[in-house]
Amino acid sequence: MTDPRRAAEPRRFTLKRPRLKVVLLACLVADVIVVGSLVAANMVGGAEPLPPGPPAQVHPQAGMGPATPPARICGNAAVLGKGPESAPAGAVEVPAGSNAGLDFSRADTTYWFAPGVHTLGAGQYTQIEPGSGSTYIGAPGAILDGRQANLYAFGGYGTDVTISYLTVQNFGGEGANQDQGVINVNSASGWTIDHSTIRKNAGAAVMLGSHNTLSHDCLQDNQQYGFNAYSPSGPVDLVLKNNEIAGNDTYNWEAHTEGCGCTGGGKFWAVRNAVIENNWVHGNHSVGLWADTNNTGFEFKNNYISDNYDYGLIYEISYNARIEQNTFVRNGLKSGPRSRGFPTSAIYVSESGGDNRVRGNLRGTFLITRNSFIDNWGGVILWENADRFCNSPANSSSGTCTLVNPSVATIKSCNANHIDRQPYFGDCRWKTQNVLVKDNMFTFKPAEIGPSCTPANQCGFQGVFSEYGTFPDWSPYQKSVVEQHITFDQNNHFRANTYIGPWVFMVYEQGNAVSWAQWQGKTYAQDKGSTLKPAA
Repeated sequence: MTDPRRAAEPRRFTLKRPRLKVVLLACLVADVIVVGSLVAANMVGGAEPLPPGPPAQVHPQAGMGPATPPARICGNAAVLGKGPESAPAGAVEVPAGSNAGLDFSRADTTYWFAPGVHTLGAGQYTQIEPGSGSTYIGAPGAILDGRQANLYAFGGYGTDVTISYLTVQNFGGEGANQDQGVINVNSASGWTIDHSTIRKNAGAAVMLGSHNTLSHDCLQDNQQYGFNAYSPSGPVDLVLKNNEIAGNDTYNWEAHTEGCGCTGGGKFWAVRNAVIENNWVHGNHSVGLWADTNNTGFEFKNNYISDNYDYGLIYEISYNARIEQNTFVRNGLKSGPRSRGFPTSAIYVSESGGDNRVRGNLRGTFLITRNSFIDNWGGVILWENADRFCNSPANSSSGTCTLVNPSVATIKSCNANHIDRQPYFGDCRWKTQNVLVKDNMFTFKPAEIGPSCTPANQCGFQGVFSEYGTFPDWSPYQKSVVEQHITFDQNNHFRANTYIGPWVFMVYEQGNAVSWAQWQGKTYAQDKGSTLKPAA
């Protein structure tokens, strides 16, 4: 998390302050050392297509992830084209053309957009500011077009707003709206966006606040994110179901702001409780889905996550999640060859795990189970940065501390005078702990991925490891302290998985690749009850 004020430290990523009534989003930045810088390095050079290769043949076992995408929404008139053909009783009729003079701010009112293109006027900050409890619904063919003249479509602070059956497009010019969104600009609570297409906008298509729902939406080809879940107090209780999230980060923000960790199909910041189910997340020009900084209580289920340029799913300095019955196909094929010694994977768990002291659902649980992994650059990586902890200069989420003991472990108390003794030694760290990777199917054919898929390029890796701690000089986690803990002391286990293909395993220390026999053997004791068939 980066302070919204201009930061001098080069590792930090800062935001532009929106003007007028738009609230500034406090950008929560990824781990620059391992995540942000890698994503930036991998994405520099533009959003060219993925390496050529035949599509994976997806044949998951019964009870595993979906064999085909569960949500084919974009361009699907059977889903998106069923808005009312005439105005509902009592609705305000919004004619096609310029709607600059229309009052959209009435509470508890339905606005029906007639077929055709609608515009809001010439002002850069001209936007609809909904009244609480109001509904904005489109007839078949209704389009709200910002013409790259208006930055935002729906802003304000109204709650319990519904947007249905609308296409919202072309808000914000090239490179505008960094870390902002064009719908629900201020992350107001209680919004529902359904059966809508939000495409070709600057920044994120949608901002999400507490009790927000996205369902049956097409979030496509937006310049930064499909969605960005953030509010100053942290969103609570999000639902994302049956959406198609595709082709986002068209501006390639990582190339413009090196190390920002600020791109993907969608990002979650400090969210408590989220259900992400039955979505198709594909072809995004960076990470597919990214939960970054003090998220907790997440359920990812029955999603089809495919062909994203970088990691399929990142869960970073966060807590308590269940990742179950998803399918991951051909993720990381663009970034993998550029990973510079760190394996790109379908799922990347970074300083995250189960802890029953943290509020929210799924307390103490971190389960990755019954997922299908097919021809990704890698499988599941469990990582913990030895130098990253509350109040460490190496923690790019500046101003943020852990959630496990908030009255004791704070930015102020996690200091050189306290941190070498308990409870500070344990509670000032985000830990990869209590992670169980069980009953998954990992299938991997290097020939299907391309000639660059070799062990030398960290292609085909699973792992649980850290690094030799070095920084800062007052850190009690120097040398092999965290390597020892993540490998042997923090209850991280792979169990009862099926591997098909020439998988390689990285354990204890970054760069320490071991054989299947060593991985399963007495020292590391991983993948008890699992099987490996080297030839796919």
